[in-house]
Amino acid sequence: MLRLEEIKDKILAGTLILKDEALAICEAPLHELCTAANAIREHFCGNTFDICTIINGKSGKCSENCKYCAQSSFYQTATEEYTLLGTDVIAEQARYNQDRGVLRYSIVTSGKRLSDTEVDQMCGSIRAIRKISNIAVCASFGLLDETQFAKLKAAGVVRIHNNLETSRRNFPNVCTTHTYDDKIAAICAAQRVGLNVCSGGIMGIGETMEDRIDMALNLRELTVRSIPVNMLNPIPGTPYENNRLLTNEEMCRIVAVFRFLIPNASIRLAGGRGLLPDKGRRCFLSGANAAISGDMLTTAGITIEQDMKMLDELGYKAELWNE
Repeated sequence: MLRLEEIKDKILAGTLILKDEALAICEAPLHELCTAANAIREHFCGNTFDICTIINGKSGKCSENCKYCAQSSFYQTATEEYTLLGTDVIAEQARYNQDRGVLRYSIVTSGKRLSDTEVDQMCGSIRAIRKISNIAVCASFGLLDETQFAKLKAAGVVRIHNNLETSRRNFPNVCTTHTYDDKIAAICAAQRVGLNVCSGGIMGIGETMEDRIDMALNLRELTVRSIPVNMLNPIPGTPYENNRLLTNEEMCRIVAVFRFLIPNASIRLAGGRGLLPDKGRRCFLSGANAAISGDMLTTAGITIEQDMKMLDELGYKAELWNE
């Protein structure tokens, strides 16, 4: 207990902790760990809560073999397949979300990367969103290059999403059609043109707690401040269909450790949150302070109305953070 308090006080004084300290707090009693993480969150982030929604802008037929993904062409799943959605659909959904208090809206597409033609089409859709709403637009279009990211920024994108997914050590166990370094190269290319980055990972895909810490440390080195924490939803037909679901307690411990490692981040509960019995409430008192609301890409989520009610009950205020 004393060790945990010492590490917490070190963070509150402005010092970042090291890997061995992060490993040490993993063994702390859960209640004490989560209470300390919540205090760190309050100190660095106040009661701000960053809420976003996503739209599946292109679905299925993905060339990559990520073992968790229902959209991979390597696996037989029930996922719907379609090409890029039209501008009207994408823009209308953006305005719908803004009208319900959502701060960010991310367009997510399947595949390793969009082609130049597809990037141009998406730029047109993004400009259409900017004409009819003030919602912050994010994009998750795969492993793009610097020129493509610059086009998206010029069209009005403020943030790029590209998950590391797991640690460098574990990544080859998860995907072999692209590399960890490919991910980092895309993140750095987006940052060079002035885009913010949202990047995190999936919990429950065979990683250890040390893998999770290593990933968080990589994100800290990359100065990423929006960190999605997904919990694996085992999709039938994928190699991970029989993976064990993580418990609420495990997820609370993970987000608490992430808060210790990156104290000023938006730690965002993302995919799989709907599988938690309390829909993430305990995690939001354990260091998490952001979420994806509404449906996920291929699975059901939690309604915006439910989430807004929860945020009000917990004393949070929806507000853009780390912009």
